[in-house]
Formats: sequence, C-alpha cells, structure tokens
Amino acid sequence: MEYVIGIILLLTFFGLAYYCIKGYNLMIGFLIISVIWTVLPLLGTLISSQAFVQANEVLQYGAGTKTTLISILNKIYQTAPEGWGTTLVNVCWGAWFGRVLMETGIASTLIRKTVELGGDRPMITMTLLNIVIAIIFTAMVGAGPVIAIAVIALPILMSLGIPKALALFDFMGSVAAGIYLNPVIHAQIRAFILPVDKMPEFTLGWYAARFGYIAVAIMLISTTVLAAIYLKRSKMSHAWAAQTRTTTPPQKNAPYYTLILPIVPVVLKIWLDFSVIGGFIIAGFLALFLCGKMKGTFKENCQLVNKLYYDGVVDTAPLIGFLLTLPMFNIAATYAAPYFKAIIGPIIPTSEIVVCILFAVLLGFGLFRGPMTLFGCGAATLGVLSNVASFSVPFLFVVFAIPAITANIGSDITQSWIAWGLGYTKVESKDFLKLSIPNIYLAGVPLYILAIITMTGLGQQWFLK
Repeated sequence: MEYVIGIILLLTFFGLAYYCIKGYNLMIGFLIISVIWTVLPLLGTLISSQAFVQANEVLQYGAGTKTTLISILNKIYQTAPEGWGTTLVNVCWGAWFGRVLMETGIASTLIRKTVELGGDRPMITMTLLNIVIAIIFTAMVGAGPVIAIAVIALPILMSLGIPKALALFDFMGSVAAGIYLNPVIHAQIRAFILPVDKMPEFTLGWYAARFGYIAVAIMLISTTVLAAIYLKRSKMSHAWAAQTRTTTPPQKNAPYYTLILPIVPVVLKIWLDFSVIGGFIIAGFLALFLCGKMKGTFKENCQLVNKLYYDGVVDTAPLIGFLLTLPMFNIAATYAAPYFKAIIGPIIPTSEIVVCILFAVLLGFGLFRGPMTLFGCGAATLGVLSNVASFSVPFLFVVFAIPAITANIGSDITQSWIAWGLGYTKVESKDFLKLSIPNIYLAGVPLYILAIITMTGLGQQWFLK
C-alpha cells in the first residue's frame, strides 16, 4: 500500500505543477497540497506494511512515543509558520527600505545620472543602467520597487531607440542579477531549506564570497551581451521619445552623497555580518533625513514612516501569504518523503555533479512556476530531493536559487512585475520569452558550473585546494 500512496502523492505533485503553470493563487495552492500531503502519509501509517512504518519512525504517532496525531498537526499548521517569523520580518523591512529609496528619489536619481553619463549611445547607456539596476536590487525587493524603477528606466531605454521587448528583457535580467546578493531573498531561499539556527555559519557573507559575487557578474554579463547581440540585429525605433518627455514630470535629484545608501545594508551584512534589519533602518532613516523628508513635525514624520511601511507591506502582501503557507508544505513533505522515496528513490540522483547537470538541462522548467523554482512548485521538488538523498545546505541553496532567480524572477511571465511590464510596454509574451529563454541557459549553465566548483565535494577537492 505504500506504493499506492506514493503514486497518489506523485500525481498530486504533477497536479500542483499544472496548478502553478496555470497561474492560480500560490497561497491557496500550497495550503491545499499541504492538507493532502498531511492526510495521505498519516493514512499510510494505518494501511502500509508494519516494516515500512517502523523503518520510517517520523511517520509514527502514538506508537510508544510522545508523538501524537495532534502534535503532528500542530507542528505542520502552527509551529512551521511561526518558525518563519525572521524571514517575514526581513521581507517587511526590506520592502520599507525600497519605499524609502523611492520616496527620497535616490533610486530615480541613480538612474538619471547613469543615463547622463551614457549620453545618446544606446549600448553604453544600457550597460551602465544594467550595472546600476543590479546594484539597486541588491537591497530593494518587491513588486512595488521593481515597477517604480521600471517606469523610469524603460521609457529612457526606449527613447534611445531600443526596441521595447529588448528594453523589458534587459531591465528584468538586470533586476535578477542584483537579486543574487539581496539579503531578503537570501533569507527566503535559505528558509526553504533550513532555519538560521541550524547552520549559523551559512551567512550572506559566506555565500557571497563563494558564489554570490560571481553569480551577479555572470547574470549581468549574460544579460548585457545577449542584449547587445539582439540590439545589433534589431531596428532602432524612437517611438517612445516624445511620450517620455511629456508624461514624466521633472524630478529633483537626491543629494549625490546619498547615492551610496542603497548598498549600505548589503555591505554591512556581508562585511560585518551586521543585522539585515539594522542595516535597512540605518540606511533608511539616513536617506529620509539627508534628503529632507523629515523636516515636518514629529507627528508628520511618524506618519510618513508609517505610510512607507504600510505601502511596503502592501507591495509584498501576496508574497507574505505564500510564505506563511509554504512552511506548512515543507513539514508535510517530510512526512510524505518516505512514500516518494519508495517510488522514485531509485532514480533520484545522489551525485552532486549529476544533480547540477540535470538542473542545468531542466532550467526552462523554472518558468511558469514550474518544478524547478522555489517560488512555484519547486518547493515540492526540494522536499523530495532533500529527503531521499543527503546534500549539504549550501549546495541545495545554490542549486535551487539559480532557477528561482534566473528563470522565475528574471524571465517568468507569471511573475507579477514581468506581467505588469508586458502590459506597460505592450509587448507580447512570446516576444519577451524569445529573448529571455536563451538567457536562462546562457547564464544558468555557467552558474551550475560555478556551483560544481564552489559547492560540491569534487570542486573542493580539485578546484579549491
């Protein structure tokens, strides 16, 4: 009967993949699958062979141990979401900091100064913008900040004659590049795999030194080179130039000495392992004071800070709902894992090299919330892979971060800001995907080679002696 349960669980896995591809609500989807993956394994303890149940003690409840049905349910639906408190707090403060950078004009000033430096040379301007956008999104997070920067950068790119599909592709690829060093996204992806207190040495600084810095460079170079190739082949069009001048009101630049503030939280975290939230607070309030946004009364200043926090949380509300159901699913997956192992255990690769090769080949399945991205049904893939084989936390982190960031965050048309961008620029989804899918592999394959070198036993033995 354990095989029957395993087959049913496998079918529900593919059902979840279909659900995500159709673009339905992720919070509800993972809540439903959490219930299914709770009921079926617990039912399996009643109808599976005694030898199978005894071999998987995690499934036992009330069989001479203190584990009971109620304690299992409490662990899945209460303890698990509570354990993600740190991650959610980081998300909220990161969203607040993004709103501060928008309110003070620091982010928009960086964009405008970069364009002035590039002049009317499209390729140089696009390259400089890519670098600045990547730097900005090492700290900013959420749909609101992405859209706020996009409404500044996209018209500028298109006014230089860059085709609108290419401009959108280039912008989203640059956002994804910066995300590889974003402390909020790092905390989110890590929380999928292991709580902070379980492996405290796996910090953002540790990750950045071994993988993050090079990952940003690879994604940035890949996007820029591919954009240059596309630009050379395309016809220049200045249709957006007049619209940009007439619809964008003149804005006051932020003081030049505040332009370094977007990277302050990341620098403090990587170099000093300083609190992420502390970095957001320091840089955020410095931005507000130095840009003259705190000149009102104490009450008015409090209202401003409160409004920015409110707007930031609204930006990330769908993500927070998803993150509150995800840990339920993660724990439920540990109870379902023995049944998956019975069915697909013999074919799941246990070699780190083989896993990297397999994930590199299947990078395209990170699109449409597919089984390769953690921001879709890839959480189920992680649950299966981590429970049927023994891999290190840093290795699993990098293996799943690559499709989650390169494919989902930077190229997936189901991603909220990309869906918005398609509507804003009037670009067809197929035209965007024609540009972005090659970049998934052009960036993703070198990233998996980097993962082999830095995160596997073979890499440690041969490359990092």
